[in-house]
Amino acid sequence: MKHLANPDLHTILPADEWQGTPFGKRGFQNIEHPFWPSFNDLLKWKLGKNPQKDEKKSDKLLPQVIASPSFLTTNENMVVWLGHATFFIRINGVSIITDPIFGKLPLIGRLSPFPFDPNLLKGIDYILLSHDHRDHCDKASLKLVSKLNPKAKVLTGLVLETLLKEWVVKNVEPAGWHQQYKTEGVEVFYLPTRHWARREFNDTNLSLWGAFVIRGGGKTIYFGGDSGYGSHFKQVGQLFPDIDVSILGCGAYSPRWFMEPVHMSPEDAVTAFNETRAKTMLPMHYGTFDLSDEPYGEPVRILNRLKTDGIINGELQLPAIGQAVVF
Repeated sequence: MKHLANPDLHTILPADEWQGTPFGKRGFQNIEHPFWPSFNDLLKWKLGKNPQKDEKKSDKLLPQVIASPSFLTTNENMVVWLGHATFFIRINGVSIITDPIFGKLPLIGRLSPFPFDPNLLKGIDYILLSHDHRDHCDKASLKLVSKLNPKAKVLTGLVLETLLKEWVVKNVEPAGWHQQYKTEGVEVFYLPTRHWARREFNDTNLSLWGAFVIRGGGKTIYFGGDSGYGSHFKQVGQLFPDIDVSILGCGAYSPRWFMEPVHMSPEDAVTAFNETRAKTMLPMHYGTFDLSDEPYGEPVRILNRLKTDGIINGELQLPAIGQAVVF
């Protein structure tokens, strides 16, 4: 087992606690739950029956879309959901976009449109790319936002810079888990998640996946990327005890026997939120692409029930796509 890091970046944990990101014979691996995708399991899911098929077909609850980019001209600290895992974040005057994807996925339509012309996304300082999956790492979208913002730096995981530079996205800084990027105006850290990576059939887990903490001007945001539930959420709350907003996935979780290792259910996401000890929970990864078996509106219905039951230890925000959440 190797332990990898970017030698040019600071590691936030002491050497006796953290040797680096684990890299074994088959590539990078999760700390607690090593994962390798099974083609047989994929076939079993795709060829099997969805017990919620009829409910999903009749479920028309999708996020509202506010088609106004007026937030781009303000200076407030804010988080704006742009669909799936794409967020515009402004913190301490620094503008950030996460996992940009403006259009459709290959063979998969888009349920909720991008809220405005992405050519308006100028003035971006940093592009945060959690991992290489196509619903988070989109070639056309990354090339566009990089062209519109030639000085913007892409912050991502180890090895993914190789692919991005092939796409003519040159200003890339990769990090291992528990490393801090070289940034101005904000501090940005790359942290573990429970997930995996693959673009092609022969590159499984050869690039790193992760989450981000963004801190500046007395405010802190956790962007959880893609992740199954694990003890890393509790660690985030311990390392960063004053998180204002935790952005957590709560979609693409059904069937659980297939999705549980890599995607959280709404119940998992609430547990993770409580363990990060953040003030506000902002869900993502639902209502944009049809990636799984659950009905489109089920994540929101479950989250609202958990809120009513008093299980969420903080504020739950369920904004429209394109709606600014000021913090």
